Amino acid sequence: MGLNVDIEKRFPGFSLKIKLDCAPGVTGILGASGSGKSMLLNCIAGLVKPDAGTIVLDGRMFFDASKRIHITPQHRKAGILFQNYALFPHMTIRDNIAFALDGLTPGEKDEKVGALLKRFNIADFAGRYPAQISGGQQQRVALARALAVEPDILLLDEPFSALDQHLKTRMMKDMAELLKDFKGCALFVTHNMEEAYRLCARLVIINSGRVEASGPRQEIFERPESYETAVITGCKNIRPAVRVSDHSVRVPDWGLTLTSAMEIGAEKGFAGIRSNHLRLAGEGDADNCFAAWIADVSEAPFTTTLYLKPGSKPDGAEDYQLQCELKRDQLREIADFSQPVTLHFDPAHVFFTEH
Repeated sequence: MGLNVDIEKRFPGFSLKIKLDCAPGVTGILGASGSGKSMLLNCIAGLVKPDAGTIVLDGRMFFDASKRIHITPQHRKAGILFQNYALFPHMTIRDNIAFALDGLTPGEKDEKVGALLKRFNIADFAGRYPAQISGGQQQRVALARALAVEPDILLLDEPFSALDQHLKTRMMKDMAELLKDFKGCALFVTHNMEEAYRLCARLVIINSGRVEASGPRQEIFERPESYETAVITGCKNIRPAVRVSDHSVRVPDWGLTLTSAMEIGAEKGFAGIRSNHLRLAGEGDADNCFAAWIADVSEAPFTTTLYLKPGSKPDGAEDYQLQCELKRDQLREIADFSQPVTLHFDPAHVFFTEH
């Protein structure tokens, strides 16, 4: 059981052609802006009608083009949390949550709404309007409304994009706790890899309206199936490479031959390592160690990114090929930024893909 999607939706200059299977639990839909992520959710919710294919949830047919089946959104029991929350501005918080609760007596509706107000800690402003509460509070209201119908599937469309970093961190924790209790399929759309990694056990990577890769979260990040998957999931260091042996590749752009724990099957492809896996060599590091010069440094509150050029001095801040993300205290290991540093490419984290 679960969600099975095999659809095509055509637009001028763009087509969505998606085939995926999602088991109960949280599946992240990760991709760049304009890749078709939100359109996929709209098709599943019934807000957009595909041109061909089928959508089935737990054996129940939502859409079948060949049989002319297209269940209306209100009959799909899909809880939807839109990017902008889509609360009704002229309704109170209580009325927003109660909006979709048709078929209940006034007493049953009041009881259910009251329970949701308490569960999401929003009872104190049940009589206010959306414009009178904060962004985080609006998100909780929208989520309470989505769950009010006791949905069989939960569709979350970039729910954290409008929040500041402090509030986002807190709301992500709250969302993670909520999703643990949800027994159905939940699809979480985002272009933020940190959000996807924290909340989703499985990931589907969408690129230009197609499924680029899918699988367990750790596998997608550690062993991306394609160049596009690596880039979409945030890999800054990936370049064309040629096979040297079963466990080594030559990367011409870097002028390096790297050892990898992976078995290299194809003659050509791409080799990469994530910036947080590339590190300064220490005692005991003998293999996969190479000199590089620092072209530029970018400091964040807790990390520092080094922009590096292997093999020779850079001509300026933009003359770099590698990025290395360090914890702030690791900068103390660099005595002279004008001299080359030695980088260690851990073979366990050097990956290769032929596409």
